[in-house]
Parts: sequence; C-alpha cells; structure tokens
Amino acid sequence: MQAGRRMVSVLGSTGSIGVNTLDVIGRHPDRFGVYALAAHSSVAAMLAQCLAFEPRYAVMTDEAAADALRAQLPAACGTEVLQGEAGLTRVVTAAEVDTVMAAIVGAAGLPSALAAARAGKTLLLANKESLVMGGHLLMQAVRQSGARLLPIDSEHNAIFQCMPVDSGNARLSLAGVSKVLLTASGGPFRQWSLARMEQATPDQACAHPNWSMGRKISVDSASLMNKGLELIEACWIFDLAPRLIEVVVHPQSIIHSMVQYRDGSVLAQMGNPDMRTPIAYGLGWPDRLASGVAPLDLIATARLDFEAPDEGRFPCLRLAREAVEAGGTAMAVCNAANEVAVAAFLDERIRFTAIPAVIEQTLERMPVLEPTTLAVVESADVEARRIAAELLAKLEHGGRKVGIA
Repeated sequence: MQAGRRMVSVLGSTGSIGVNTLDVIGRHPDRFGVYALAAHSSVAAMLAQCLAFEPRYAVMTDEAAADALRAQLPAACGTEVLQGEAGLTRVVTAAEVDTVMAAIVGAAGLPSALAAARAGKTLLLANKESLVMGGHLLMQAVRQSGARLLPIDSEHNAIFQCMPVDSGNARLSLAGVSKVLLTASGGPFRQWSLARMEQATPDQACAHPNWSMGRKISVDSASLMNKGLELIEACWIFDLAPRLIEVVVHPQSIIHSMVQYRDGSVLAQMGNPDMRTPIAYGLGWPDRLASGVAPLDLIATARLDFEAPDEGRFPCLRLAREAVEAGGTAMAVCNAANEVAVAAFLDERIRFTAIPAVIEQTLERMPVLEPTTLAVVESADVEARRIAAELLAKLEHGGRKVGIA
C-alpha cells in the first residue's frame, strides 16, 4: 500500500456498483487503494478482484464461500479472508480505512453501514435499504460521529450536486429550496397496461431500458418501488418532508434529478446513465475525477420527456409514500415485505401484480414502533418477512401463480 492514498473498503464488490467502483478506483491508483472487498458468495468473481487489487482483507458473508476462497487464493496474494458480519464490521471500522462504499443489496447492508457511520468514516451510500430501514439511526450516527455521508444513488447524488454544500463536512443547506424533483425512468413497463403487467415474466421485468442493474433492483424499478424507496431515502438525506419531493417520470434518464428554488430557478444534473459518474463524484468529492463515462451529447439526445407517474398501475410508489408518512418502523416493514415479494416473483411463484398486494397487507398487519435501536428495526424486519411469507403461502393456491388477492 502506497502512503498518501485514501484506503477504501468496498462492500458488495462483486455486484454492479462494486464492479463500477473498482473500475473508477483502477483509473486512479495514485489516489486510492483497496483495503477490503466484501461479497456474499461469488467466489470466482471475488478471487479475480483479489488478484487484481490485492486488498488486505476479503470478506465473504457466506461461510462456505469464505472457505472456498481461502482454498483458492494463492499465498503470494497476501489477502486474508474474513467471514460474516464480524468480518464486515472489522473492515469498515479499521483505523486505516478512510472511505466505505456501502453497496450490499437489501436489509443485509444496514449493520455494516451503521458501523461505518459510527466509526466516523466517509460513507458512500449505495444501499438505499439502510436509510429506508434505519434512517433515524444512521443519520443520528453520522451527526454524532462527524462521519461524512455522500449519496451514490444517481438521483440523490444529482440532488446533492444541485444543492449548496459546505465542502468541509458535506453538510447541505436547504436555504431557498422549495421542492426536489426526483426523476424516474418509468422502467420497462412504463407504457404497459395493468392486464399486460399481470402476465409479465421476471426476464421482462429485469430488462431495464437504460440501466444495467441486478435483478432485485431491476424489479423494483419496474414496479416503481425503487422510486418509492428513493423518496424515503431523500427524506432522510436531505431532511425533507415527503410533500416536498415530487416524482417525475423521465424516460431518457439523462436528467438524474432536479432541485427547484423559491426564486423560480430549477437546477438539474445531467449525464449519460452510467453509475461511474456518481461513484467518481463520491470518491473524489469535493474534487471531480475522470470516471470513464462518455460526455453527454445533447444533439444526439435530441429530446427530454417528462410525465407524472401513474400510481394506479404502480401502487408501490403510493405505499412507500404512505410508509414514510406513517414513520417509525413502517418503512422497514415496507422494505422487508417488498424484498420477500420480489424474491417470490423472481422465483415465478407469484405474478408481478401481486407484489404491491403483499406489501400493503403486511403494512396493515404490522404495528408502527419507534425505531430507537437497531434491535427494534431488525425485529420489525423479521416479523414483516414472516407475515409476508404467510401471505405468499395463501396466494399460492395449489401451486398456481396468482396475481393481486
């Protein structure tokens, strides 16, 4: 490890965000070093990354995968293999670590993101579920420790770029802001009827028109739950009431989000749909780094379209807004039920249109509690998954894939 470089731990390194993060880091070997890589069970991909970047640690949250990686890593590589949640905590709190890319998918990413925030690290947050589930806890930890949170989701990163920021601590100023315009591509089903969506396959739901993403987040994009989760995330990051956040469907995904000011000005961040742009912004902030992304050609783009979201066809957006308005553990419950329902859809156990039904019924059956500790949040998450699984069992009449109950 060279002196003077910022050391980065990349959580979720074998996923799309992790791979793009390593691509950007690899373009700036004089500025960044990889302290640790972490993944769940992708041994082959992790092995290749360890050989390329020679991190001090590699963490596999799956025990069998950790054993397999230990057996395959050549001794000359010098990478020590850790496992489980303890391994994640170790590599995000280590004194040598400056920056943590939190890109573990789903609820599993919350404990390590919270540990990084409590340790006062620069936290590049690409795991929206951390804020959806534990926003109160995470933002409290950031304030108390002096950590720096930089959003990596393209929309929140765009909003961050369009707001006045104190470059000393990444604290935002809402002075003069009247509204945030959160853009959505509309996903692959933007122009589909509800009847057609009822017959949608997992492959169709994952065929995003603009972005290359994992299957779970692709389904969320197709249902607009991804935008609902981002609305919740924006409320926490920018300390905004949900009524001050308007979702706007923008199918070209060129404007990544906008901020409207009281004087009538609207500032927009634009660029080609490539996650390396917000990743490079987070890694280099407050400097701008080369990301490998081609510059935007406005002439070739030719047009930018906007429309209102249809919450009749996409009720997940409404459910997420209702969850943030309810507050407390409602957001964790919404997220947990969605994860269970999406997994069932990807396994072809239920129809696409059953996803919001499972979420809504789970929310109706769960009490809203104050998320005072991580244990409270995790307990709500577990119970919501149990209830969602019960609802799925009722939906699966005779093994037949069903739609909205």
